[in-house]
Amino acid sequence: MPAFVTLSGRSVRLEPLSLAVVDDLVTAASEDRSTYAFTRVPAGREEMTSYVEAALAEQADGRTLPFAIRWLHTDRIVGATRLMHLEYWQGPLPWPPGTRGVVGEVPSVADIGYTWLAASAQGTSVNRESKYLMLSLAFETWQVHRITLKADVRNQRSRAAIEALGAHLDGVRRAESRGADDTVRDTAYYSILSSEWPGVRERMLARLGLLEAA
Repeated sequence: MPAFVTLSGRSVRLEPLSLAVVDDLVTAASEDRSTYAFTRVPAGREEMTSYVEAALAEQADGRTLPFAIRWLHTDRIVGATRLMHLEYWQGPLPWPPGTRGVVGEVPSVADIGYTWLAASAQGTSVNRESKYLMLSLAFETWQVHRITLKADVRNQRSRAAIEALGAHLDGVRRAESRGADDTVRDTAYYSILSSEWPGVRERMLARLGLLEAA
């Protein structure tokens, strides 16, 4: 399973998610909950504790790598995100089909998801740099073949942010899941392939003002 890791950037630091930051996450999630119309974000300490415990259980199983997002400008935890749905294609194919294969040390593909930010951090570079740090880990350290990103088809803000990365729209899966507003949600699926990462990386560095430093 992937090792615990802290990812540090210019304005954000992604720290391993733990129960020690539950109160900080509750504070972040309580700023303005009207911004979470299409995003399921825990409300209150009990929900947040369950949220973190579930993420840590998946991490122990080798299926996710969750982070708390620290905004260095304010030295506050302002949200959470994770590399998830980790799949391992090394070794023999599992049999029978549909059974889970052996978890390896390095994932072959992954999703980026469960991202939410405090209202005060929305519209800043926090989300973009967080994505850059996770994409760099996935493509340059793990050398994954694909990263998938998803959004409620109605969530134009999230979709615009994903498209600004240079991700490819694979399509819309209709009636994909229960939405945060308890409706039946259609989900837009996006992907970035390893062959596309150099171009995406350059584009993100330019948007972050880091191109010359790279």
